[in-house]
Amino acid sequence: MDGSGVRLDVAFEVNGRAVAAQVEPRTTLLDFLRDRLHLTGTKKGCNEGACGTCTVLVDGKRMNSCLTLAIQCAGRAVTTIEGIGSEGALHPVQQAFIDHDAFQCGYCTPGQILSAIACIEEGHATDPDTVREWMSGNLCRCSAYPQITAAVLDAAAAVRS
Repeated sequence: MDGSGVRLDVAFEVNGRAVAAQVEPRTTLLDFLRDRLHLTGTKKGCNEGACGTCTVLVDGKRMNSCLTLAIQCAGRAVTTIEGIGSEGALHPVQQAFIDHDAFQCGYCTPGQILSAIACIEEGHATDPDTVREWMSGNLCRCSAYPQITAAVLDAAAAVRS
């Protein structure tokens, strides 16, 4: 038996809003966010957990949503790029990415920003080498790494002050 057709109830929070749904056990958080909630800011990259493009925060911890099952989020708080900042009040990391031109094509940017937020919260945004190490799970095919590193360090300073 492959489990197709089986649906499980799941309830969790997405960007501060309660969500309840029935999902197949194999539904990834990435597919649930994009297909069911129409939150398309979270991008599908490699779909293998190697690129970090799909990074979201689950209870404040960065997670590859392509490797996380929606059912694993039961009772937890998920934050996507749509859940931080707003047009009139950007998150400090979003502003730093703009200020440092830390994106080119922009495809990886949502995952980079969420990973940067976690990096700062974890206390790893102390110097360029440490930022590069702790952000190494997020790939940028355009190679905007110097700008990303500068943006993370700038945002960390803004958050601390």
